[in-house]
Amino acid sequence: MPTFDVVSQVDWQEVRNAVDQANREISNRYDFKGTDARVDQSDDNLTVYADDEYKVEQAAEILHTRLAKRGVDLGCLAAGEVQPTAGGKAKQELRVRHGIDQDLARKLVRLIKGTKLKVQASIQGPQIRVSGKKRDDLQQAIAALRAAELDLPVQFVNFRD
Repeated sequence: MPTFDVVSQVDWQEVRNAVDQANREISNRYDFKGTDARVDQSDDNLTVYADDEYKVEQAAEILHTRLAKRGVDLGCLAAGEVQPTAGGKAKQELRVRHGIDQDLARKLVRLIKGTKLKVQASIQGPQIRVSGKKRDDLQQAIAALRAAELDLPVQFVNFRD
């Protein structure tokens, strides 16, 4: 029976490379000379530090450009508010969302069942397994999920015949 998995994954090596490239560009740019502007990564959080709110936004824009060029979908970033820190500086937290949470998984399962295709969808932790008897039904399910307006980028992996 053909199956595929719906997941939301991020290539962490590419994220790390994009952070390194962004830090290198920030250190070389003229408008950031003499400032303490940088991007730090810890687990699934990215923190942008700079002297003021405007420079935080500029550094975040550099980071977004580098992430996009490395193939990381910007829809997986959840940006927090720019917060003032000690010494008159500012920072912004960016959370890298990965994995499908239970609420979104239920929404996707309802969406798949609402298409009236002969497929079954089951939630398996941070992913959804979709199975059916015909490959065409699975391809229509993928098309329906791609057409849906989701706030989190999803990928279709592990397609088996």
